[in-house]
Amino acid sequence: MKILKKIAVILLLVLVAMQFYRPVKNSSQENHVAQFIAETNPSKEVQGVLQNACYDCHSNNTDYPWYSMIAPVSYWLADHVEEGKEELNFSAWESYSDKRKSHKLEEVVEVIEAGEMPLKSYTWVHSEAILTKAQKEAVMAWANQSKVLYQLNRQPQ
Repeated sequence: MKILKKIAVILLLVLVAMQFYRPVKNSSQENHVAQFIAETNPSKEVQGVLQNACYDCHSNNTDYPWYSMIAPVSYWLADHVEEGKEELNFSAWESYSDKRKSHKLEEVVEVIEAGEMPLKSYTWVHSEAILTKAQKEAVMAWANQSKVLYQLNRQPQ
């Protein structure tokens, strides 16, 4: 029983120490998606869906919930956001080539059709990110339309 108490105390100390060493927040002050919005021209409805369901993990500005201040949740969220930005970062849109932009928009359609995005773990606490059928169709139509424009830009003249 003594060993269990020692393990419990050590775990408690580690948990307390983790509270003082938090991961860096994903926060940007500038209009972090301006270039993306200007290029792809989503409707107000699609912009709202992207804001509510995508930008927290796929841009340089995350709106953190209160519980993100508590370790180990803070570490889990930081890792989740980092992975999301590696897949697609709307704030880095201008750095993508036309081919990559087209591919990313194609992937947006694929993950929405497959029901993979937004993640279930995200929609548990962000009910506004649960997409209706109409919202999914609007986003997929916009992504397909935008994708074609990037494909046309790559065509030889």
